[in-house]
Amino acid sequence: MSQQQSLVNWVTGNRVVEIPTEPFQGQLLINGEWREAADKEQLTRQSPAYGVTVSRYAKATVADTEAAIKAARHAFDQGIWSKQSGAERAKLLNQVADQMMARQEELALLEVLESGKPISQARDEVVWAAELWRYAAVSARSLHGESHNNLGEDMLAMVIREPVGVVSIITPWNFPLLIVSQKLPFALAAGCTCVVKPSELTSATTLILGDILQTVGLPAGVVNIVVGEGPEIGPTLSTHPMVDMVSFTGSTGVGKAISAAASDSLKKVSLELGGKNPQIIFPDCDWEAAVDAVVFGIYFNAGECCNSSSRVLVHESIADQFTKAVVERSRQVPVGDPLCEATKVGAIISAEHLQKVTAYVDEAKAAGAEVYIGNTQSPPVAGLQEGFYLAPTVIAGVQPSMAVAQEEVFGPVLSVLTFSDLDEAIAIANDSLYGLSAGVWSANIDNCLAIGRQVKAGTVWVNTWMSGYPELPFGGFKESGQGRELGRYGIEEFTELKTIQMHMGPRTNWWLSR
Repeated sequence: MSQQQSLVNWVTGNRVVEIPTEPFQGQLLINGEWREAADKEQLTRQSPAYGVTVSRYAKATVADTEAAIKAARHAFDQGIWSKQSGAERAKLLNQVADQMMARQEELALLEVLESGKPISQARDEVVWAAELWRYAAVSARSLHGESHNNLGEDMLAMVIREPVGVVSIITPWNFPLLIVSQKLPFALAAGCTCVVKPSELTSATTLILGDILQTVGLPAGVVNIVVGEGPEIGPTLSTHPMVDMVSFTGSTGVGKAISAAASDSLKKVSLELGGKNPQIIFPDCDWEAAVDAVVFGIYFNAGECCNSSSRVLVHESIADQFTKAVVERSRQVPVGDPLCEATKVGAIISAEHLQKVTAYVDEAKAAGAEVYIGNTQSPPVAGLQEGFYLAPTVIAGVQPSMAVAQEEVFGPVLSVLTFSDLDEAIAIANDSLYGLSAGVWSANIDNCLAIGRQVKAGTVWVNTWMSGYPELPFGGFKESGQGRELGRYGIEEFTELKTIQMHMGPRTNWWLSR
């Protein structure tokens, strides 16, 4: 280990709560009932932070998945949810938010144990998720179509929004409660019924959410939850003729496979995929704010975030100074035990993923880039002999063509690139298959507007990073996905438009018209 690497701040504080002695036990929720898998098989989850078993689940089969889809289809066709008023649906969604907050500590602890994220960030995630349910409740009451009364005195038309039907919702492991809450409450607000498949690595909070839905009285079959492995049950969720729409968040490769599978029946597909998001730093930036935002943007959730700012583009006149400031701040980031309040970077999700992340660093180094700090895997923290940890890592001298600058690393690894002028910054930012988000730091409004208008990304932050609001749409350009979540667009994704044209008074016979 180099002297630079040894300076990373590994935390040694006290845990706020101890690891439970018994693992969480989860079943499948199908048609309002909790049940074991058809073949009685189970999935076991080892904590990436502590190396102990923290959860066991019934492992859904294709038969279980089909049963869940049929339950959702029956519930939708019977209209037990879709025919309720927006006010009735809103009342239930608000009750879900209340219950989530009442069980915040339980939900946060399960996220820590399964994902390895810090407890403080897990608690925040519950708050953010609850706010999405509250916003979706507002959307349930405000969803509407439009009327057209200028078509002539004998014609009146309405454009109405109807729920799309049965929705397969497939979510990833990095923000399990937040991401299901970017989809499920909006689908419910629109009147849809759903089958939810959380990642098999982090399913506990989604199952607790299912328990909450049962508690507040959601009718049977409206939401069904199947825990299982993607390659086994994913195709059923994507191709079943009773499914009308697939909403997926995850890797671009899997998203493409889902889109291709769903295309045979022309299902509606919404995809929120990967990102390679740049923060662009000009010499006239607010220095302290920009340094802090870069450090936050790459190390939040250990970089396992589609919005992670894994590329920082720095003007060449300040590149050395800015990089040194980021390195010094990175050394101060507390890494280690996720159940310690002080921790900012917890464990990596799995041994396989840790190996993938460090391989990017090693490849960049071999290609001529310089690892300023990090790529350290063994935390010298008492009680953490097990687990998968990686120190905050900064790589300078990165060229735009390197894999570490082009591909989604999904870890606490920052690539520093330089640019000479505005046009080059925009060109480098757009030199990516992805287009999820970007940021610019400058006091010059012309620079900010040029970046905002010319960088191909679904979100552009100006003098901030990763600010988020339920009112604003979220989604990406290019291979970062299709469709939008949140805002009024978030509920509209789960609807179909229907035009109703009404004629008034006598109609002239066609064969008599001249």
